[in-house]
Amino acid sequence: MDGARTVQVDLDANDAHMVEVIRLIEQRCLQNSIWKKKSLRARYYYGIIFWAINLLAWFIRDYGEHISVILNYSKACKVEQTDCSRKMGVLRVSIGCFIYFFIMFLSTSNTSKLMEARNGWHSGRWPLKLFILLVSVMLPFFIPSNYIHLYGEVARIGAGVFLILQLISVIEFITWWNSYWMPDETKQSICSIGMFMSMPFYVGSTCGIIAMYPMYVSNRSCLLNIFFISWTAILFVVMMVVSLHSKVNRGLLSTGIMASYLVFLCWSAIRSEPASEKCSPQSQQNGQGSWTTVIGFLIAICAIVMATFSTGIDSKTFQFRKDEVQQEDDIPYHYGFFHLVFSLGSMYFAMLFIGWDLDGYLKKWSIDVGWASTWVKILNEWFAASIYLWKLISPVLRQRKVMNVEQHVEEDESSS
Repeated sequence: MDGARTVQVDLDANDAHMVEVIRLIEQRCLQNSIWKKKSLRARYYYGIIFWAINLLAWFIRDYGEHISVILNYSKACKVEQTDCSRKMGVLRVSIGCFIYFFIMFLSTSNTSKLMEARNGWHSGRWPLKLFILLVSVMLPFFIPSNYIHLYGEVARIGAGVFLILQLISVIEFITWWNSYWMPDETKQSICSIGMFMSMPFYVGSTCGIIAMYPMYVSNRSCLLNIFFISWTAILFVVMMVVSLHSKVNRGLLSTGIMASYLVFLCWSAIRSEPASEKCSPQSQQNGQGSWTTVIGFLIAICAIVMATFSTGIDSKTFQFRKDEVQQEDDIPYHYGFFHLVFSLGSMYFAMLFIGWDLDGYLKKWSIDVGWASTWVKILNEWFAASIYLWKLISPVLRQRKVMNVEQHVEEDESSS
């Protein structure tokens, strides 16, 4: 009887221990779930902060003439004082945004688990972070203008890096979208849906190219616009031919989406031409209602924020190892990369507000207008097409290289 009682006591102790372990596991899972929700919610707060700073930069650029009377920061410019002070104001706000998100980048890098203190800093402590934001935005207004002008030169490079990251993210998304809807020949229904979905992109791209000729080629002297549109059409045809080649065989969906993206970049580049040019759509719209300009400006602001936000949360695209298993207590996205993209995004929106030109003329309610903006978008379009074509061709070249190596090995073995 004593032995049976001892066994019963041991069983009860084991059961109690198991119950305690299960309770601790459930508690840990609940805590992880709460922290993960806070982390996912925090990224939207950072997006709102970035959006508010964009609006502040716009307000200082278009309506900040009185600030220039108090703060003399026009010595580093080569144009008239009013326009110069507006550009310097945008760059100062951009520096403040860059400082804030770079501080967040340094303080959250290498965070991997939800229970780390750095995760709590990223997802909480908002009063302290708002204070740091306020100081970061105000501090650049007391920096000498020559240093601000130097930052403007550096911001061009940072904005270019941001465009490259955004471009890679877009291409990876297109590749994933294509592999999802057109995975292989065994899933005929999904492949049929993918083929059906590719048609609107091809029709839209073709119609867009055709429509741009009468819209933006008012006469035969608009040779640059003719070149931009015609070269976009050539890239469209080349990508389609390469993707349908028997050795590539990547389908039509990804090429259709990429073609639509290139047509959009071409259209946006032509729209950025300065109004002083006779072929510019800006000059053709003079005298029309200003509400279209306001709506276009607000849409452009939202597009900047969305581009920065979507690139920031897409850290998996830039990982060297993409086969890592996500643990339950891992952070949902990489905080360091997220804040680094936002710091580069601060340089990007500064370039858009000043038209990538530190010495040009600025017009109210305008964004990303000027020859510098036009050529940045055109080069971005050509670079995007080059990267996409390389992604199509590189697997074939790699396979041919492997086959050549194996063939040489077989020849060596047979000769020996």
